[in-house]
Amino acid sequence: MSKFFKILNYGIWTKNSSLVQLLGLCPILAVTTNVTNALGLGVVTTLVLVFTNVIISIFRFFIPKNIRIPIYMMIISAIVSCFDMLINAYSLNLYRSLGVFIPLIITNCVICGRADFIAINNSVWIAFLDALFIGLGSDLVIFLVGSIREIIGSGTLFFGIENLLGPWSHVLYIKIININYAMLFFLYPAGAFMILGFILAGKNFIDTKNSLNDCDACLTSSLLRQGKNKDIE
Repeated sequence: MSKFFKILNYGIWTKNSSLVQLLGLCPILAVTTNVTNALGLGVVTTLVLVFTNVIISIFRFFIPKNIRIPIYMMIISAIVSCFDMLINAYSLNLYRSLGVFIPLIITNCVICGRADFIAINNSVWIAFLDALFIGLGSDLVIFLVGSIREIIGSGTLFFGIENLLGPWSHVLYIKIININYAMLFFLYPAGAFMILGFILAGKNFIDTKNSLNDCDACLTSSLLRQGKNKDIE
């Protein structure tokens, strides 16, 4: 497997920041009441992660080790402030929906962790790929949780998506369930916890099944090898 696909698999599945490392869960539980908010925060967080990793990797030889954390925080704060002003300028409704969670990206432990674990020790290309795929892995989980919560809790999908993608995307809005049958419980953090728990259980089930299949394949291969050795003897 090439290094590209190893980093892809690492970020999306093997070490998914939301399902395996369980980092940055507060925004997932708080703003995923609909897909628009979930995607908005997910995309901004991924862009901040990418810019942070690339900048730190470029200047990694000039960053003193003993004051690296304050430098990370200054870089992350500057990037988040830029995105905060851009969203305020170009998408006011989305800005109001996400509220305080945009500035709180500064405290996202995934961003600081990847900066200290990957960006400071690797080339710009590796740092870029790592940030991109770790961000996309988290975005997939945010999208999944947001979709399920919006469908079950509000009976709709892609409500307010024009705030994120522009007026043309209004056609994506779908009303799936009559509001009388929607379950408001899933719009609260407790409902988000439950949905995230089911997704975690699904991933663990798939991983366990794959491990057992690998074990069966190894055992079969070993028995065939033993059989051949006996035939030779």
